[in-house]
Parts: sequence; structure tokens; C-alpha cells
Amino acid sequence: MEEINLNPTDHAILDMLREGRCSPSYIAEKQDYSRQNVTNRIGRLVEHGYVRKLHPGLYELVEDPRGTGD
Repeated sequence: MEEINLNPTDHAILDMLREGRCSPSYIAEKQDYSRQNVTNRIGRLVEHGYVRKLHPGLYELVEDPRGTGD
């Protein structure tokens, strides 16, 4: 799979998921993005294997593509 190009929404999502599991609605509210935008970006992060869907509306970070932390 090709490398993912991260935009500001992706960075905000990844930052929040580094803190713990989140829903798209929660991320959208805290980061002042639309829920649909966050949902679309999380979908891309899931496709690339960086985020895992645990339950409908609940996601966790698998691996940060930015290579930060740990």
C-alpha cells in the first residue's frame, strides 16, 4: 500500500488517539472539525493499518505513521 499523506485532521486524530481510545464525534468536538471529516480520515488511517476499529464508533491507535513517541 502506498504511503499515506497526512493532513492537519490526521495529525489531530493521531494526537488524540495517542492519549487513548476515541470516537469520531469526540475528536470532532474537541478539535473543531466536522464529524464527517474525522470519520473519513479515520477510515483512511484504518485502511493503512495505523488505527483499529474496536467497536462501532470506537477507535484506537495501532501505530503512529509519524514515527513519534514510544
